[in-house]
Amino acid sequence: MPATQHTVRKAWSFEGKGLHTGVYTHMQVLPAPADTGVVFRRTDLPGAPEVPALAENVTVTTRSTTIACGAAEAVTIEHIMSVLTGLGIDNAIIELDNKEVPILDGSALPYLQALEAQDQGVPRKYIDIPYAVEVRDPRSGGWVRIEPAEKPSVEATVDYSSRVLGVQSARWDEDTDYAREIGPCRTFCFFHEIEPLLQKGLVKGGDVDNAVVVVEHPVTAEQMAWLSDLMGKPGLGVKDGYLTSIELRFPDECGRHKLLDLLGDARLTGGWLNARISAFKPGHTLNTKAAKALRALLK
Repeated sequence: MPATQHTVRKAWSFEGKGLHTGVYTHMQVLPAPADTGVVFRRTDLPGAPEVPALAENVTVTTRSTTIACGAAEAVTIEHIMSVLTGLGIDNAIIELDNKEVPILDGSALPYLQALEAQDQGVPRKYIDIPYAVEVRDPRSGGWVRIEPAEKPSVEATVDYSSRVLGVQSARWDEDTDYAREIGPCRTFCFFHEIEPLLQKGLVKGGDVDNAVVVVEHPVTAEQMAWLSDLMGKPGLGVKDGYLTSIELRFPDECGRHKLLDLLGDARLTGGWLNARISAFKPGHTLNTKAAKALRALLK
């Protein structure tokens, strides 16, 4: 990865519904000057207020990452944040005309097919950390650890005690081909989670075309008919433990997607860390707590 700062080569537009709110959003990713970092701008609000993509601005981490500053809020930012890291982009303004980033196909692939990096000829600022930071979740047994290293790397291991998924691990460093190995991996959920998530007011924009659905337990004909009617997708079935609406892009696509999310959340530390980030059972709450702890340490 180059040692100079990069922005996007030109403005690019995306649009679609948000995964959790279901609201339709138009989004633009715009070039930004060196040392800007990543900033979200709400063009639908008076004065077009901005939210810097930094851990101290995280407000909600239920099934996605939300940042806010005053009236400005940006929901489900992790995928676009991840792809900016994967493409080596330091600086960008992300304009939204509603509060949630479009889910698109559930991965970072649509961004990868559009965005290109532009060299700004200014040295990239890597962040050295004095000692390790670790956060743990005693309920899940999950943890995220950030420790000093010569070069950035991120690795994640997921274990849902699932007969379908098993234990899956994935790793990224500056030599990884993010566009081929990580970016195309889609978000996922378990079949038995869908109804409870809907009851909580989440996944209003989720469907069987933008998520991998893992079928961990036997499903009745009535349950399958309910989902088929809900999604307007007749004839849904189960094959090898997954809903047949989409085919896996990788055997361990779900584990790779958790790495995609971790890369996006880790970017909230504010830049490029000379650190090794490792995680077991990561999630947005743990990821962003680790980023906040590191930001506090650096201050």
